[in-house]
Amino acid sequence: MESQIKIQDIMKYLPHRYPFLMVDRILELEPEKKVVALKNVTINEPFFQGHFPGEPVMPGVLILEAIAQAGGVLAAQSIAEEELENSVIYFMAIDKARFRQPVVPGDQLIFKIEMIKRRAKTFKMAGKAFVEDKLVTEAEMMAVFGEKS
Repeated sequence: MESQIKIQDIMKYLPHRYPFLMVDRILELEPEKKVVALKNVTINEPFFQGHFPGEPVMPGVLILEAIAQAGGVLAAQSIAEEELENSVIYFMAIDKARFRQPVVPGDQLIFKIEMIKRRAKTFKMAGKAFVEDKLVTEAEMMAVFGEKS
């Protein structure tokens, strides 16, 4: 099991950058098995200006994006390093998405993603997001590594 991965190393695996990088730290990682990651949700997030004024709620699609990004790190750690050099990971599909509770400024999201299936450079994963041990969002997703353009 790999130790924690900090933001500088997360950016080596994901093409996303501020304000769209949604994973602050990887807490646990077992290639081809699981990843546990976190995101600190702050009032400084740009989406809170319009979602919703006076009642800030993190958009559900962005929670799903964060789950997918954590899964992207898991996938990147599950393929050979030479395969990563000219690749970028793409989100392919999402199924069984459910939103259980709003996420608001001050929350810390913990993502738990498990690998369901892998076929070459295509990955199917199940992800869950928690705030204080309460399930707030869950989904299954697929991603694939493609060539950089």
